[in-house]
Amino acid sequence: MWGESKQMLKSRGGMGGGIPGGVGDEESDYFPPTPRKDWSTGLLKLVTATVIFMGGVVLGLSVSGSVARYYYNSHAELFFPATTYGCDRDRDCGLGLAFKAFVHPPHLAHSMSDEELFWRASLVPKAEEFPFQRVPKVAFLFMTRGPLPFAPLWDKFFRGHQGLYSVYVHTVPDYKLNVSKSSAFYGRQIPSEEVSWGSITLVDAEKRLLANALLDFSNERFVLLSESCIPVFNFPTVYEYLINSPHSFVESYNIDTQQCAGRYNRRMAPHILPDQWRKGSEWFELNRELAVQIVADYKYYSIFRKHCRPSCYPDEHYIPTYLHLFHGSLNANRTITWVDWSRGGPHPARYGAASISEEFIQAIRNNGTRCTYNSKNTSVCYLFARKFAPSALGPLMNLTSTVLDF
Repeated sequence: MWGESKQMLKSRGGMGGGIPGGVGDEESDYFPPTPRKDWSTGLLKLVTATVIFMGGVVLGLSVSGSVARYYYNSHAELFFPATTYGCDRDRDCGLGLAFKAFVHPPHLAHSMSDEELFWRASLVPKAEEFPFQRVPKVAFLFMTRGPLPFAPLWDKFFRGHQGLYSVYVHTVPDYKLNVSKSSAFYGRQIPSEEVSWGSITLVDAEKRLLANALLDFSNERFVLLSESCIPVFNFPTVYEYLINSPHSFVESYNIDTQQCAGRYNRRMAPHILPDQWRKGSEWFELNRELAVQIVADYKYYSIFRKHCRPSCYPDEHYIPTYLHLFHGSLNANRTITWVDWSRGGPHPARYGAASISEEFIQAIRNNGTRCTYNSKNTSVCYLFARKFAPSALGPLMNLTSTVLDF
C-alpha cells in the first residue's frame, strides 16, 4: 500500500501545472479510474480469507475431537475393556459403565495384552472401606491344556455356594471347554497363551490367571489347580480354612540337592543370592495382597526369565523365592495340595479308579503329617490332592455323599 502511494505521488509531481485540466488529471491519477472494481476485489479477498479461516477452525476442531476420542477410547478400553464389562464399543464405555460391572466384571473376554492386564490388575484402592457389600470369595484357578475330566466333581463341590467362589480356566489358545450352561466352568475361560512344561510360560499363565481374578474386587483368596486335582473336603470346610487364615500357603524351602540349590544360577546375584534361593510346589494358594505383589513384579520375574532356563523350572522357584525375599512372614511355607512323590522320577504318582476308596481319601486327609494353622498344630494340612486319572471320576462321584460330604 505504501509503495503504491509513493508511485502515485511521483506521477503527480511529474505532471505540468500549465497543462489545461491538470488538476482534474492529477485527481484521476491519485484516485484510480475504477474504484468500484477495486472495492469488489477487496471484498472478495476478505470473504475468501474468512472462509479459509473458518474452514481451518472447523478442521482443527474435528482433528482435535478425533484425537481426543481416540485417546479417551484407547484409555477407556484399557481400564474398562468392552468385552469384559459388557458395554457397547460405540458408546463411551467409561462413563456409561455400571459400578457393579466394574467391581464384578460379568465377562472374562478382553483384548488386553499381558502387560496391560498386569498393570490394570495391580491397581489397588487407597480407601480401606468398600462402597459396596463385599463378601470375600475364593478364586479357583485351573490351568489345563484341554478338557477338565473332574468338572462334574467340582460342580458338585461348588453347588449351593454361589457368591462365595469364582472360577477361572487357562487352556491352550482357541480351545473351547465342553460343559453345560449350568456348570461353574461355563464361560469362565480367560484369554490364554501357549504354555510349555518347565519354561517361564508356566509362570506367565499363573500370573495371567491371578491378574484376571484380581479384576473382581471380591476375590480374596486364590488357589492354583490343575485338571488332575480334586477337593478332599467339602466347600464350607475349604472356604472357612482359607478365608480365616492370615497366611498364604506356598511351599518354600532350600536344600542342598541338584533339584533345589543346584538349579541356582550365579548370574542372578546380587539381586538373588544363593541362600535366598527357594523351591516349592507350583500349586500355591495366595491372599489378595500377595497376588497383587506377584502380578505387579517385573524386576524379579525378568531375572527368572533370563537366567532360570530349562532344567531350572521357574514355576517351582519364582514365587517361593520372591515371597521369601519380601513377604516371608505372610507365608505358611507349605502347600495345601497333597501329591505322592514316593515313586521317584520327574512326575508324581497317578491314581486311577482302582485306587479310589473311602480309606484312600481319609489317608490323604490324615496322612500323619502335622502342620500349623493360625499358629496352632493341626492334622488338617491338605484341602486338595493330585494327581488323578480321568477313570477316577466315577468312584469319586460315588463318595460325594459319604466321606467327601458334598
